[in-house]
Amino acid sequence: MHLCFTPITEDGRLSAKEIIGNRTQLIQWQDNFFEHMVKAFPNIERGESASKTGRRHIPIRVFKQAVRLTRQAMQLKTTLDEINPLNAGKKAGEAVTMLSKFFPNMESFESQVKKYKREIDSLEKENIMLTKKAEKGENVSMAKQLNQNKLRSDYTELRRFVDSLPDEIKQQAQQSQKTKNIEKMR
Repeated sequence: MHLCFTPITEDGRLSAKEIIGNRTQLIQWQDNFFEHMVKAFPNIERGESASKTGRRHIPIRVFKQAVRLTRQAMQLKTTLDEINPLNAGKKAGEAVTMLSKFFPNMESFESQVKKYKREIDSLEKENIMLTKKAEKGENVSMAKQLNQNKLRSDYTELRRFVDSLPDEIKQQAQQSQKTKNIEKMR
């Protein structure tokens, strides 16, 4: 669940830092919110905190770098497409200048992506493992439900049978059971 709100201070300013604080305070705020919600909705579950799992989101700077590189690549492609016999010298010079800026940025970006790729691979493996566990749990749960439904059905059938017996037979059976219990106690 995502909760969206605007952090307005008492004097009317916009300030997330004053309302929520730093990352540690945000985690505490989320913990308190969960504790409050679980009182009203006992079956609610909370995901694991990033502070416990060590997972990280891709930083905004890396995302922005990818966007810049994509734009540079598009500009480079446009420049290369515009090269013709009449402007080959000028456009080729432009392309070389663009490439001299593009390649170092691209290499830096690739090294950052490799770091995140390792984390993504790890998360994918964990996801596969959790999916298998969930499927096993689901199968166990379904078997348990089938057994419970079978027991309910059997109980209902037996209850109907007992209810259909004449009262005098039920009373005789109860009296016989009491007699056996008394004899066992002796």
